Amino acid sequence: MSELPTELLFLVLGLLILLSAFFSGSETGMMALNRYRLRALLEEGNRSAELASALLRRPDRLIGLILLGNNFVNILASAVATLLGLRLFGEAGLAIATAILTLVVLIFAEVLPKTVAALHPEGVALRAVWVLTPLLRLLYPLVWLVNLVTNSMLRMLGVRPEAGGESPLSREELRTVLKEAGSLLPSRTEHMLSILELEEITVEDIMVPRNEVFGIDLADDNQRILDQLSAYRHTRVPVYRENLDGILGILHVRNVPRVIELIERGEKEEIGRYLEEPYFIPESTPLHKQLRNFQQNRKRLALVVDEYGEIIGLVTLEDILEEIVGEYTTGASPLERNIIPQKDGSYLIEGGTTLREINRALGWQLPTEEAKTLNGLVLEQLESIPEPGISLRVGDIVIEILQVSGQQLKTARCRPINQRQDEGPADERE
Repeated sequence: MSELPTELLFLVLGLLILLSAFFSGSETGMMALNRYRLRALLEEGNRSAELASALLRRPDRLIGLILLGNNFVNILASAVATLLGLRLFGEAGLAIATAILTLVVLIFAEVLPKTVAALHPEGVALRAVWVLTPLLRLLYPLVWLVNLVTNSMLRMLGVRPEAGGESPLSREELRTVLKEAGSLLPSRTEHMLSILELEEITVEDIMVPRNEVFGIDLADDNQRILDQLSAYRHTRVPVYRENLDGILGILHVRNVPRVIELIERGEKEEIGRYLEEPYFIPESTPLHKQLRNFQQNRKRLALVVDEYGEIIGLVTLEDILEEIVGEYTTGASPLERNIIPQKDGSYLIEGGTTLREINRALGWQLPTEEAKTLNGLVLEQLESIPEPGISLRVGDIVIEILQVSGQQLKTARCRPINQRQDEGPADERE
C-alpha cells in the first residue's frame, strides 16, 4: 500500500469513509424502521420489505454484520490516513492524520448518515437491505463466529438473543399510537377509541339512574297506563308495581297491542304473561364483560343493582354501543338535550347529566372516579345540599348553582376558567 500513488490513497480513503457512512446509516435505519409499516409493505408484496423482515428476525446477526463491516473499514481508513499523514507531513503526520480522520469520520461517517437514517429510516433501510443481504451470505462464517462468542456471553448474563422478537402493543401504547394518528382517522371513527377503555368503565358509569328510568306502573289507573303505552317510544320498558323494587318484568314493543287490549278489557293482572324475565347485573360489571353477557344471554336491557341488591338504574345494549361509536341515533345530541350553550361562553347543564357525557361533548376533564353525574360531583365537592347562587371550582371548570329541586341539583351554569365572559361557545362563534 505504501507504493500506491497519493491520489489513489485519497480515493481509497474517501471510498472507505463512504462505506463507513453506509454501515452507520444502515444500522440506525434498520433499527428505527417502523415494524407496523413494514408489515403493511409485506402484505403488499414489497420485496425490499421481505429482505428487511428477514434480516430483522435475527437482529444479533444483523448488528454483527454491520459492526463487522463498519469496524473493518474504519480500521482500514485509519491505516490509509496514517500512511497519507506520514507521506505528507513526516513524523508529525501521525497526530495530524488522527485528528483530521477523527473529525471527518465523526461528521461524515457517523453523525450525518445516522441523522439522515433516523429522519428517514424507511428510505435508508429498504435500500440498504439490497447490500446487506448478499453481504451477510458472503461473510456468514465470520458473522456466525462473532455471534457465537457474543451470544455465549449474553447467555451467561441471562439474555437470550433468539428471544428478541418484538412484543405486542399494550392497551396504553395502542391508545397513544391512535391518538398520534390525529387527522389520519376519520372523525366518526375517533369515537371508537373508547373501546380501549371498556375494561376501565363499569355499567354504573353509563346507566340511566333510577329516578330517570321510564316504566309502566301497574298501580296507576288504567287510563294513565293506556296514555303511557300510546306514547310508547322504547323497544323495551320495565313494568312494576308502585316502584322499581316491585319489578314484574320487561315489556317488549311487539306485545304492546295485546297489553292495551287486556287493559281495555279490565284484565290488567293478566299482563304478566306478556312480560320477559327481568335481567339483573351488578353495578361494578365492566362494560366489555357486560357486552359479552348481553350476547350470551340474548338480552338487550338489564337492571343495575348495588351491593345490597337494590335497583339503582338501567342499562341497555345500545348504551354500551354508543359508548364505543358515539351517538348514532336520530335523537337530540347532548348539546341539544341537556347541555345548552350560552352566548357568554358558559353552558347550562342539567344536574342528572353524566360527567362522561359532559366530558365527551365539551372536551373537559371533570373527575369521574367517584361521582357519576354533575349533581353527584357538586354534592361530593360541597359535602352538603347545594343552594342556588353558590359557585365552586372543580379543576379548570367553574360551576354556578342555578336551580335546586328537593335535595338535588337541577340546573347549573358551567364555564372553563380560561373562557372570557364575552366569548360564545365554539359552535356559535363559527
